[in-house]
Amino acid sequence: MTKLDSTQAVIGVVGAGAMGAGIAQIAATSGRKVLIFDQREGAAETARATMLKRMQDRLAKGKTTQDAVDTLARNVHPAASLNDMAPCALVVEAIIEDLDAKRAVFSQLVDIVAADCVLASNTSSLPIGAIAKGLAQPERIAGLHFFNPVPVMKLVEVIRTPDTSDAVIAALMALSRDMGRTPVEVRDTPGFLVNFGGRAYTTEGLALVQECVASPAQIDAVMRDCCGFRMGPFELMDLTGVDVNYPVTAFVHQSHYSDPRLRSTPLHRYMLDVGQLGRKTQRGFFDYRDGATKPEAKGPDAGQPPKAVSVLEPSERLRTLLADLGVSVLDADDGASPILAAPTGEDCAALGARTGADHRRLVALDLAFDVSKRITLMTAPGNDGAILAQVAALFTPSRAVTAIADSPGFIAQRICAMVANLGCEMAQMGLAQPDDIDTAMRLGLNYPKGPLELTDAMGPDTVFGIMTQLQNLTGDDRYRPSQWLRRRAQLGLSALTR
Repeated sequence: MTKLDSTQAVIGVVGAGAMGAGIAQIAATSGRKVLIFDQREGAAETARATMLKRMQDRLAKGKTTQDAVDTLARNVHPAASLNDMAPCALVVEAIIEDLDAKRAVFSQLVDIVAADCVLASNTSSLPIGAIAKGLAQPERIAGLHFFNPVPVMKLVEVIRTPDTSDAVIAALMALSRDMGRTPVEVRDTPGFLVNFGGRAYTTEGLALVQECVASPAQIDAVMRDCCGFRMGPFELMDLTGVDVNYPVTAFVHQSHYSDPRLRSTPLHRYMLDVGQLGRKTQRGFFDYRDGATKPEAKGPDAGQPPKAVSVLEPSERLRTLLADLGVSVLDADDGASPILAAPTGEDCAALGARTGADHRRLVALDLAFDVSKRITLMTAPGNDGAILAQVAALFTPSRAVTAIADSPGFIAQRICAMVANLGCEMAQMGLAQPDDIDTAMRLGLNYPKGPLELTDAMGPDTVFGIMTQLQNLTGDDRYRPSQWLRRRAQLGLSALTR
């Protein structure tokens, strides 16, 4: 049905913004003739000039070849009108995120191009089926969602509607690979895969700030230093822009009938309302104006290290850590020394109430992730600040210390468990194959592990336990465990098991 397997196939791109220009660039450098159209006068010509300049800059830095520059120059052609798309084997629409506008483009294209021309939308979240509704030959319509900046980001989501033919999906997958991308087939659902799965990381960070557990700087530092994320959730939101990430979050939440697992916070909306959008406005969760300094994830004041501590519950990792530090561990609580614990999914209030330990001297340590650079300490309301200072002094010579207010699951456990749980839910919903979910989240969001890989690294039973504790302690179905997660935790299976 399609002619996309040939390098002689002509590819059309409608929309000459950043996304359209990026798509045109990678298609052209793969050796195919590309026609680019934009209704704004001169926009297609400007996009072509920008592509060439970008490639020439890379050539000057030794990052590409003259042949690649010449290939781009030879293959990209501005189109004067949509009618010029007639010879195309594929047309990719990359205009504004407006359903009516996209449907108008597609309704014109079906009367212009040949019957075997594939029509694809680069929409980031609008249902492809809604775009195709009522159009002739819906079997040739699909989603082809690239990520910004297109020349750099390797992932492309290939979205299938109930009508899209197998031949069209196969052709788009093959073309994506030929253009140097990594394609993942995704079911047509609001937010598709990456924009759906990416909600957990940022919204749980926002929830922690909403509860005054920690500051944005503290949360970002923990996720970088302890969990290996390249950026913390607040750095990431400032980079993408609150005017981008808030509407996507709201759309995905509403489209899934207000599932609390996808809920954001009033702070997120407030940042949009006051125009503090991030780097693009010089102010977001952090201040980027000239002379401004980024807040540090300042640790607690350190006192004198304690002579000895008691350990509340058995924890081999905690005892090993204390032994490495040369800390003496009491056989029993002496009524004065710090009481240390390493809970999973619990906060200090619940831990103290359950065990009867003195909450004023109780300090919890998050040992679920890497603590070689930074360790998180947590205390209950009414804690003795001097005790916290003593415990902080045990670690300040060798690593950074982050002290937070009481929170079931600390920072890292909460955020990582939410990422893992939402990944499991994507598998349960059949948005993509489990391996593809991980691939998409790694490539699309630069996560150190895909969500199902993360589930396995933490242990499905551990993630299920954290989510169950969070749901029980907060009473919030935001922390409802996915059934995919529950079943694999109960059976001792990998989260990747189908």
